[in-house]
Amino acid sequence: MRLRRTMLYLPGNNPNMLLRGHLFNPDGLVLDLEDAVAMREKDAARILVRDVLRQGNFGTCEVTVRINGMDTSYWKEDLEAVVPAGIHGIRVPKVEDPKDMVLLDETLSEIETRAGIPLGKTLVFCLLETAKGIWRAYEIATASKRVTAIIPGGEDLTADLRTNRSAEGTELEGVRKMLVLAARAAGVDALDTVFPRITDDEGLRKEVGFIKQLGFDGKSVIHPNQIPIIHDVFTPTEKEIEKAKRIVAAAKEAAERGLGAVSVDGRMVDRPVVKRAEFTLIRAGLSEEVLS
Repeated sequence: MRLRRTMLYLPGNNPNMLLRGHLFNPDGLVLDLEDAVAMREKDAARILVRDVLRQGNFGTCEVTVRINGMDTSYWKEDLEAVVPAGIHGIRVPKVEDPKDMVLLDETLSEIETRAGIPLGKTLVFCLLETAKGIWRAYEIATASKRVTAIIPGGEDLTADLRTNRSAEGTELEGVRKMLVLAARAAGVDALDTVFPRITDDEGLRKEVGFIKQLGFDGKSVIHPNQIPIIHDVFTPTEKEIEKAKRIVAAAKEAAERGLGAVSVDGRMVDRPVVKRAEFTLIRAGLSEEVLS
């Protein structure tokens, strides 16, 4: 299981950021060919991103590229350039129709076959930036086995909802709950939208705590300074880690002895509690505690 607490957007037309983004230690990178790039720079940015990808120096980061929307004339050229260059996945903006994911899957398969890349290797991250996209979240998430995460929009989505983005995020609360539910039903990750106020550390910490409680796996990031705060909120405390270790160990011992019930700290725990404990250890970077 891959941690996706933070996925940092990097402008596709900024070579310095593209080359240095991984040094801020996000879990993932999003090399952006869409909103960050003016129309007149699309071709140049595509070539730049391709060349940076070929260098392949991104540390342990999961590397994705946000292509231009499938309602534009750029998306296929984007795929042809970046998929053979070596990426983990693509982030697709403004997804509304599950049929587009079928077409995307077929196109990726053709490119992978020509490039000698294992079929299905390129994952898909779906940005749901309209009311229609949110409403169809489950259908979109299950339209292709490549889909690994769904992500709500921020500014575009609130505009489509005919409202404004508030400091409290009230207008997105229902959307976020719907998206998490769809993600869990589909078996994919739920990644939150960006926090736009890059100097509001207190507001960021509060929002990350809220989306973590809702069940999100991580958050999109627009500034490196946001990464430590998000990681801090998503990382379990020492107390939570120690309790999770005890639960996992007790469950393993019970299974070895053929017992169904597990008692930890004087309380009986069942399989859902054990699963939460396992996930706590994964979030803490202690996956070996789960796998051993």
